[in-house]
Amino acid sequence: MAPDPRDERIAELERGLAARDARIAVLEAQVAALTKQVAELLEKLGRNSRNSHLPPSSDAPGARTGKGTGSGRKPGGQPGHGGTHRALVPLEQVDKVINLFPKECENCWEPLPEVPDPSATRYQQTELPPVRPHTTEWRCNEVGCLKCGYRTRARYDEKQIPASPFGPRLMAVMALLTGIYHLSRRKTVALLFELVGIRVSLGALSAVEARVGEAIEPAVDEAWKRMGGAKVKHTDGTSWRQAGTAVALWTVATTAVTVFKIIADHTKKTLEPLYGALSGILVSDRAKELNFWAMERRQICWAHLLRKFVAFSERDGPAGALGRELLDYTGLLFDYWHDYKAGKLSRETFVAWMAPLRQQVQATLERAVAANIAGVSGSCTDMLEHRAALFTFVEEHGVEPTNNHAEREIRAFVLWRKRSYGTQSERGNLFAERVMSVALTARKQKRNVFEFLTACCRAWAQGTRTPSLFAAGAIAS
Repeated sequence: MAPDPRDERIAELERGLAARDARIAVLEAQVAALTKQVAELLEKLGRNSRNSHLPPSSDAPGARTGKGTGSGRKPGGQPGHGGTHRALVPLEQVDKVINLFPKECENCWEPLPEVPDPSATRYQQTELPPVRPHTTEWRCNEVGCLKCGYRTRARYDEKQIPASPFGPRLMAVMALLTGIYHLSRRKTVALLFELVGIRVSLGALSAVEARVGEAIEPAVDEAWKRMGGAKVKHTDGTSWRQAGTAVALWTVATTAVTVFKIIADHTKKTLEPLYGALSGILVSDRAKELNFWAMERRQICWAHLLRKFVAFSERDGPAGALGRELLDYTGLLFDYWHDYKAGKLSRETFVAWMAPLRQQVQATLERAVAANIAGVSGSCTDMLEHRAALFTFVEEHGVEPTNNHAEREIRAFVLWRKRSYGTQSERGNLFAERVMSVALTARKQKRNVFEFLTACCRAWAQGTRTPSLFAAGAIAS
């Protein structure tokens, strides 16, 4: 029986439909991939300091929200504001007094005696006196013998003649300018000449930094020991550059101490030795390299979680709904915390109110994981893996719910990195981490940084014991 041409036509049409369906499937897959890519790019484009780890300095001017926006008030003091005025220097600190007396009585025009008035109206002007460097010169004289005529020169005495051409105070000033106020070396050299008339080369300035780093080493070692015994520690890390190579910078901060260390990388193997015996509670973000610390003795930063929830809330669909729900719970968490810190809630009430909130947060995170939403469920899974460290601040007195303390401490170093692009050598690393550790710890101890640096440089020059950063009997906390 001859084949029916209609069957051949049907088969041809079916093959065409199958090919078209295959092309449609490919196009749909491409559209889905492009749609996902566009969503990811839009999410990245919308990232700022409110919904990600990005610093506020990275925000575009139009993206910034915060103080001073939308109030409708003019800048400056507002009507009715009393203002602030410069306080007069105490009498014992006044160097010169000029008494002014009226010449004649305004009533009868008789001449008046010059009698000092205890309640005189006082006006002051503070001036910086001319600064002239004080240079001491040691001379090794040669003296001829009256008997034989032989001339003998005094030998170099290292106990009397300093090893450095710069005195302790000047060394401290140099370290202060480059290591704490982060002037470039060239600007420091120019400032020293223009302000006090001292000529210093770039090489000499670098050598002074090395000497100051050596002088303060015992004080920094003492600070690290104090940090190890603290009950609560805040830690944070960032990138650093040494001669153009990426390395890592980490800080550990307590209420009494702040220490910094520049290390090779951010790995667990490199980081763990910094923390000594791993005692106390560690407050940090969810960095995986910190997982060597027992999760039950950690506190995860809720400011980081808040920014993540903001990012979720800005998405469409279920992700946005979950994000907004988590934001509501986080808002309550901070309300309770601030009321507790302000004394409006007792410790017992605070703990009681936080109990149901903890359950609600955990349940919402579990629902987010079960929803299998790209970019959301994975993050929530990681948060649940840190569940033992989410509410340590509720259970342990003295623990904060955020890691803002460490972030504030490391910010000065970040700004230094932006201006200087890091350091050029291991010696530069040691100076940077040591001088910043001394500066921030000294301020926490209510110590004058310049005076302490001067004392350390003097002790180094004289070969005596380096002074302590801490008052006798102080206990780390």
